[in-house]
Amino acid sequence: MELSVVVSTLNDRERLLSCLDALAERTPPSTEVIVVNGPSSDGTTGVVRERTDVDVLVEISERNPNVSRNTGFRTATGDTVAFLDGEYAVEHSWYDAIDRSIADGADVVTGPVTGGGTDYDLRTPRTVAGRDVVHFDGDNVAFDRTVLEALDGFDEYLEVGGERDCAHRVAGFGFNTVWDAELAARCEVGTDGGQPDPDWGATYCSLSYRLAKNYGPRPTVGARVVGSALRDGFAGVRGVLSGDETPTGWISDGTDVISSAARGVRDGLRARYADRSAQRNPNGLSARHDRAVQLYDWR
Repeated sequence: MELSVVVSTLNDRERLLSCLDALAERTPPSTEVIVVNGPSSDGTTGVVRERTDVDVLVEISERNPNVSRNTGFRTATGDTVAFLDGEYAVEHSWYDAIDRSIADGADVVTGPVTGGGTDYDLRTPRTVAGRDVVHFDGDNVAFDRTVLEALDGFDEYLEVGGERDCAHRVAGFGFNTVWDAELAARCEVGTDGGQPDPDWGATYCSLSYRLAKNYGPRPTVGARVVGSALRDGFAGVRGVLSGDETPTGWISDGTDVISSAARGVRDGLRARYADRSAQRNPNGLSARHDRAVQLYDWR
């Protein structure tokens, strides 16, 4: 297996160094390491340029994880491409899990992240419009290169949830996604131990966009968006009653959800008819070539 690892980072220099140290220690010397940075302002560029275990450093100007992933993939040369968040340090079993799973015929393989990662069960498929969809953690996942080429990479319209959109398209092509508990990474929680408040607008724009784009104007699309909004709305009511949230904040969030979901449906349908192929990706890898601001290639 020829493995390329795309590490995305943004203003998190210290944890990036731990991530790179773990990759250097726990993957073979032949592993290609590509760091996609940006736009960071904490000296990340300087410390990465001083290392000898990074093959490529790419500077980008957009705070969009899908732009970062596509930029890294365009630079990668391996027949297997892994994506890793710069906050994560891989475990000793990580490389072998990718090698084994890909050799056994997996098209996509993902695994657990201790102390971070997704907040939903990756091992249980979801059935959407008759399609079984297996989600994966976009910050700890490996692809057979041909899968990403068929998908034309990730959809750069999405600021959040790009990995979920990708999972729907993986399923649409008939590729298989497997879970391997040994493809493990760990994330050290920040010093405050907390998590940022959810951006409900971006979340619901992403949800409605990817459903409308991948499945069209079906009743199930509306039902899933409305059902999710109701669940989150009731959770917000409990927060108001407990004093953790204000009524005005809850109303503001609800207004944001409605307007963002409507925008996502509109843009998702436009994207669906802009790309009628199985890729469903008019904002993918081939749509632009100007993502990189600066490229340092030491290969």
